[in-house]
Amino acid sequence: MNLVVILGSGAVGKMTVGQELQKITDYRLFHNHMMIEPVLEIFGGFQGGLVNKLRDDIMDTFIETDFSGLIVTYMMAFDFKSEWDYINSLKEKFEATGGDVYFVELVADQEERLRRNATENRLTNKASKRDIVVSNGRLMHEDSNYRLVSNEGEFPYENYIKIDNTNLEPDVVARMVKDRFNLEDYCYRDMLNQFMISPVREDEIELYAELQRQSFMPLYEKYHDDETSPALETVEHIKSKYNDPDRIYHFIRKNGAIVGGVNIDLRQYDDGKGYGRVSPIFILPEHQNKGNGYIAMLKILNEYNHVKYWRLETIKEEQGNCRLYEKLGFNRVDDELVINEKLTLVYYELLTKI
Repeated sequence: MNLVVILGSGAVGKMTVGQELQKITDYRLFHNHMMIEPVLEIFGGFQGGLVNKLRDDIMDTFIETDFSGLIVTYMMAFDFKSEWDYINSLKEKFEATGGDVYFVELVADQEERLRRNATENRLTNKASKRDIVVSNGRLMHEDSNYRLVSNEGEFPYENYIKIDNTNLEPDVVARMVKDRFNLEDYCYRDMLNQFMISPVREDEIELYAELQRQSFMPLYEKYHDDETSPALETVEHIKSKYNDPDRIYHFIRKNGAIVGGVNIDLRQYDDGKGYGRVSPIFILPEHQNKGNGYIAMLKILNEYNHVKYWRLETIKEEQGNCRLYEKLGFNRVDDELVINEKLTLVYYELLTKI
């Protein structure tokens, strides 16, 4: 799952830009005051530890959903190590799912931010800002006592953009963010209609083998699996399996273009219900970490909805892949196969409701 972190000083427009970004992506917005305001209302004052706990619990639960990503907002004091530690922890949490993390820093002059501090949208969503005199005083105090704007070149991550939005409308900024990081437009339900799985013809086997090699080579170079890596599978071996009547090779296509492939091994029970094994599935490197693997698996399960029982294996150390299959309803079984000191294969199964 991906994460967009919108940083900036008070009233710079973090929430409003997040609202606009949510409209044009499958990302959901979790702005900072969604936790702050209920705590203030219930406890009559700020409880930082509780806010942090609630925020972490919601993020941990959201990671298990089907959405492509989450948008969060945060006012960061760049001169505090603890703030950098928190930002790094967010990055690690979402990257562990196989997703990407994008940082957006908004800056605007104080005069403009004081004007925004009294806008209807802000006051509707943030009850604690409705005393304008107190809120303006807090904003100016924060500006004076904390460094809320990064220094040039200070931000260490590649997926980062700094935008002066003093004179920009929120929808314009949201579009800039979406375009800069190439965020997906559609939710997975709409994306499902863009996908199809088409059988590989005999004269396309060499193309399939080459795309499989390209997709698995980064994992081979990482783990040096000389026993089971699909990156090393020869064209001749794939051809021999291609002729097995219980195996079906497919290209995975999105809007007609090939983005991956899958080999499905089908068997039949005596009651006519099917057994299916995914062995293997791959997404081309340039299409990875964009939700395509998840949608492709959904498409396969929909196309083969007569199959009663599914089984697959994946790399234990690739936690993003494990989490993907668990989101789809697969359950981990006890079997493990140690390939080498770096790599262990684990097995998943899914019993469909038929």
